Amino acid sequence: MSRTLRVIDTSHPAPKEKPLRIAIATNDLETLDAHFGSAKKFAVYDVWTSDARFIAAHEFENVTKQAGKHDDQDDKITPKVEALSDCAILFALAVGGPSAAKLVRAGVHPIKRKAPEPVEDILAQVQEMLKGTPPPFLRKILGTYEKPDFMDDYEIGETV
Repeated sequence: MSRTLRVIDTSHPAPKEKPLRIAIATNDLETLDAHFGSAKKFAVYDVWTSDARFIAAHEFENVTKQAGKHDDQDDKITPKVEALSDCAILFALAVGGPSAAKLVRAGVHPIKRKAPEPVEDILAQVQEMLKGTPPPFLRKILGTYEKPDFMDDYEIGETV
């Protein structure tokens, strides 16, 4: 069974730039501290260069054990992937190969972290990344990706 809490905040207008929606695997909604399969909760945020807003919390009772093996009789991964399908990035301590493949097919880019971190630190890091030069997959998601024009590398000379 899963539950979703969505927050609707209309008190402050959102920045004009397009937000990046991220999910964080957590057990307490304050710390990135869970593997994807065993995460009981996922905190979902919209992140801009100057702001971040909590959007939703997805909670799951049916989770895997962090043993690296999944019970084939009971699919615990697909409901999580479906719940996070509107996110661009998922931060987790670990993501198994089959789970990562399902996430990528759903358009979610998994990012593994080595150790637990406060959610605020993750949000600040994403904001810094957005202020700088985001990687191409993020520029594409944000609609700021321009395909390079390779013809600019060549001078067009006169032919004799």
